[in-house]
Amino acid sequence: MASFWQGLWNRLAGGGGGAAEPARREAVEYKGYRIRPAPYAAASGFQTAGVIEKDAAEGVKEHQFIRAETHPTADEAASFAIAKGKQIIDQQGDRIFG
Repeated sequence: MASFWQGLWNRLAGGGGGAAEPARREAVEYKGYRIRPAPYAAASGFQTAGVIEKDAAEGVKEHQFIRAETHPTADEAASFAIAKGKQIIDQQGDRIFG
Protein backbone atom coordinates (compact mmCIF):
# COMPACT_ATOMS: atom_id res chain seq x y z
CA MET A 1 0.00 0.00 0.00
CA ALA A 2 2.89 2.36 0.72
CA SER A 3 4.07 2.07 -2.87
CA PHE A 4 0.63 3.20 -4.06
CA TRP A 5 0.85 6.40 -1.99
CA GLN A 6 4.46 7.00 -3.03
CA GLY A 7 3.53 6.59 -6.70
CA LEU A 8 0.58 8.93 -6.27
CA TRP A 9 2.76 11.54 -4.57
CA ASN A 10 5.36 11.24 -7.33
CA ARG A 11 2.70 11.86 -9.98
CA LEU A 12 1.29 14.88 -8.12
CA ALA A 13 4.73 16.34 -7.48
CA GLY A 14 5.77 15.87 -11.10
CA GLY A 15 8.35 13.24 -10.22
CA GLY A 16 8.58 9.60 -11.06
CA GLY A 17 10.67 10.37 -14.11
CA GLY A 18 9.52 7.57 -16.41
CA ALA A 19 8.76 8.27 -20.05
CA ALA A 20 5.06 7.59 -19.39
CA GLU A 21 4.86 10.44 -16.89
CA PRO A 22 3.46 13.68 -18.29
CA ALA A 23 5.63 16.78 -18.15
CA ARG A 24 5.21 19.05 -15.15
CA ARG A 25 2.68 21.73 -16.05
CA GLU A 26 2.90 25.44 -15.37
CA ALA A 27 0.97 26.83 -12.44
CA VAL A 28 -1.94 29.23 -12.94
CA GLU A 29 -2.21 32.23 -10.59
CA TYR A 30 -5.65 32.74 -9.02
CA LYS A 31 -6.57 35.06 -6.13
CA GLY A 32 -3.12 34.84 -4.53
CA TYR A 33 -2.86 31.07 -4.98
CA ARG A 34 -1.11 28.94 -7.59
CA ILE A 35 -2.95 26.01 -9.13
CA ARG A 36 -0.66 23.40 -10.68
CA PRO A 37 -2.55 20.77 -12.68
CA ALA A 38 -1.09 17.28 -12.30
CA PRO A 39 -3.19 14.86 -14.35
CA TYR A 40 -1.96 11.31 -14.55
CA ALA A 41 -2.75 8.29 -16.69
CA ALA A 42 -5.50 6.07 -15.33
CA ALA A 43 -7.18 2.98 -16.70
CA SER A 44 -9.99 5.00 -18.29
CA GLY A 45 -8.07 8.10 -19.43
CA PHE A 46 -6.39 10.85 -17.44
CA GLN A 47 -7.30 11.53 -13.82
CA THR A 48 -8.17 15.02 -12.61
CA ALA A 49 -5.52 15.99 -10.05
CA GLY A 50 -3.53 19.01 -8.97
CA VAL A 51 -1.84 21.02 -6.27
CA ILE A 52 -2.91 24.36 -4.83
CA GLU A 53 -0.01 26.41 -3.44
CA LYS A 54 0.20 29.65 -1.48
CA ASP A 55 3.23 31.51 -0.17
CA ALA A 56 3.22 32.03 3.60
CA ALA A 57 5.68 33.41 6.15
CA GLU A 58 6.66 29.87 7.14
CA GLY A 59 7.08 28.73 3.53
CA VAL A 60 4.90 27.45 0.71
CA LYS A 61 1.67 25.80 1.79
CA GLU A 62 0.30 23.02 -0.43
CA HIS A 63 -2.99 21.22 -0.82
CA GLN A 64 -3.16 18.22 -3.15
CA PHE A 65 -6.43 17.17 -4.71
CA ILE A 66 -7.63 14.27 -6.81
CA ARG A 67 -11.11 14.00 -8.28
CA ALA A 68 -12.99 11.04 -9.68
CA GLU A 69 -13.37 12.55 -13.16
CA THR A 70 -11.27 11.18 -15.96
CA HIS A 71 -10.73 12.71 -19.39
CA PRO A 72 -9.59 11.38 -22.77
CA THR A 73 -6.49 13.59 -22.87
CA ALA A 74 -4.01 14.99 -20.34
CA ASP A 75 -4.74 18.53 -21.60
CA GLU A 76 -8.47 18.15 -20.92
CA ALA A 77 -7.76 16.76 -17.46
CA ALA A 78 -5.36 19.66 -16.77
CA SER A 79 -7.96 22.25 -17.83
CA PHE A 80 -10.55 20.63 -15.61
CA ALA A 81 -8.07 20.50 -12.70
CA ILE A 82 -7.59 24.26 -12.99
CA ALA A 83 -11.36 24.81 -12.91
CA LYS A 84 -11.67 22.49 -9.87
CA GLY A 85 -8.77 24.26 -8.16
CA LYS A 86 -10.52 27.61 -8.59
CA GLN A 87 -13.73 26.12 -7.20
CA ILE A 88 -11.88 24.76 -4.15
CA ILE A 89 -10.26 28.16 -3.53
CA ASP A 90 -13.58 29.99 -3.90
CA GLN A 91 -15.37 27.60 -1.53
CA GLN A 92 -12.69 27.01 1.11
CA GLY A 93 -9.92 29.60 0.85
CA ASP A 94 -7.09 29.08 3.35
CA ARG A 95 -9.05 26.37 5.18
CA ILE A 96 -7.68 23.88 2.65
CA PHE A 97 -4.35 24.11 4.45
CA GLY A 98 -5.84 23.31 7.88
